Amino acid sequence: MCRLLAYQGIPQSLDRLIAQPEHSLVVQSYQPREMTAGIINADGFGLGWYHPHQQTDPFIYKHTQPIWTDINLPYLSRYVETGCMLSYVRSATPGQCISLNNCQPFRDGKLLFIHNGFIDKFRSGLYKQIRDKLHHHIYQSIDGTTDSEHIFALFSNELHTHPELPLATALQRTLHILRDLVDREGTTISANIVISDGEQLIASRFAHRATVPTLYWIKNSVDYPDSVILASEPIFTGNWQTCPMQSIITISKDLDVQIKPI
Repeated sequence: MCRLLAYQGIPQSLDRLIAQPEHSLVVQSYQPREMTAGIINADGFGLGWYHPHQQTDPFIYKHTQPIWTDINLPYLSRYVETGCMLSYVRSATPGQCISLNNCQPFRDGKLLFIHNGFIDKFRSGLYKQIRDKLHHHIYQSIDGTTDSEHIFALFSNELHTHPELPLATALQRTLHILRDLVDREGTTISANIVISDGEQLIASRFAHRATVPTLYWIKNSVDYPDSVILASEPIFTGNWQTCPMQSIITISKDLDVQIKPI
């Protein structure tokens, strides 16, 4: 069960977001407090961020080693600043291999995607059913073997089929499809997801027939004004709000937070 962290606001260094807080993402990799499965998050990590001033595709840095062992990350993270960032530390689902192709974030053009959760019995169940729904070019774009990347492919497929859809609506439709597939297969799913296009954050706190993973948000905290932070676990002491179960959270460029039921 991975740990997620996402940020939208005035530009900050990556180090200040992922490493400096007392219960930072780095700390959560070896000492998480609220995981529903697993003990540590040592199966890799990834960061995705957008340039604060230029309209470019997002940047990604990821590795299969534990985040606390990467000697390059402290230097990189002190140098890079961003106003929109997604990151995670991985606890791999048993049976899924540890490889760079399976590390998040996943990217499609300007979109970045991270996922905390699982599809139970994915390889023997929903793997083929999801792939059968995909357009050929999206099918061919899948590099890894995880349930997470296939959920992202299904989301991208919704946007390809209905390009007029807002990201939040595409995510809701994706979760409805997955819920129907899970019901048909008689299995379970949990899907805390964060997606960004560099302009907004779209997140879900969702599970079906499974325990819903934790997800929190905080806006305009004392140490991080003019910002919204999403996190699997609060990274510092503050007025964190629990994201409602079975909901989609939208954080706009001007930091308006909207929460709607799935």
